[in-house]
Amino acid sequence: MDNIPITDNHIHVDPLNGEGPIEIANKFYRAGGSFMIIPNKPTWTVSEDCTFLEAMELVIKYVEEINNVTDVKAFAVVGAHPAELSRRIKSGMDIDKAELLMRDALKTAQMLILEGKAIAIGEIGRPHYEISTEELEAHNRLISYGMELAKDAGCPVQLHTESAGAEQFLEFAKMADEVGIPRNKIIKHFSGAFVLEEENHGLTPSLIATKDVVKDGLKKGKNFFMETDYLDDKTRPGAVLGPKTVPRRTRELLGHELLTEEDVYTIHLDNVEKIYEVDLEIKKRI
Repeated sequence: MDNIPITDNHIHVDPLNGEGPIEIANKFYRAGGSFMIIPNKPTWTVSEDCTFLEAMELVIKYVEEINNVTDVKAFAVVGAHPAELSRRIKSGMDIDKAELLMRDALKTAQMLILEGKAIAIGEIGRPHYEISTEELEAHNRLISYGMELAKDAGCPVQLHTESAGAEQFLEFAKMADEVGIPRNKIIKHFSGAFVLEEENHGLTPSLIATKDVVKDGLKKGKNFFMETDYLDDKTRPGAVLGPKTVPRRTRELLGHELLTEEDVYTIHLDNVEKIYEVDLEIKKRI
């Protein structure tokens, strides 16, 4: 039980506004964590004049620090958060120009993935707040474009969207089909317990690791990830869930025999290696 693999599929680190990569990775490790998948934070969390490339290079730098200094293995995910488009439109930028900037950012993300510096495009998608029809259409075009770039790069996509159920999962699945990327390469970040095929339509849900969501998910299957969406922001301590949550939740469920060790390997190792096409380089189950 001490050496079981545990992955947080969506966790942020931020030394500018929070505790930073080393402290968060060490907290995760001490709680029993093994692997962290870390998306870059939006440009404005760095500075008002931060570029997309600079934000992406920062998360790559943080991942390298974690891998060089701690016992955690980390991977970078790079992209342009949908709120980046909203902020530019709100500031007065023409929507077509703002969309072009976002397309350039996604192309930059693909370049970094092709260089082996990151393993997925994300988090991209559309906002969880109300927007105009015109802006929604732009976000949907960007989702499709991100999927096209991911298909060409042979990597998955992490989606940030509004609260999504079976209807939205089907919408994104159809987008994936139109592009020609496998549905399971589309990861719905911050997902509820939509583990059944008729709920997720072949997409890969990344369950927010509350007790109820994970327990409900386990009743349906093991084809999911677990995540905290930890923000590492001192103004919002512990949000969304703390960095120790996934290891503690996994071990708690294992201790109560709601998870088997085989299940843990499936969720935290096999699923990660399959969807991201990475080798976690640890001793497999005996």
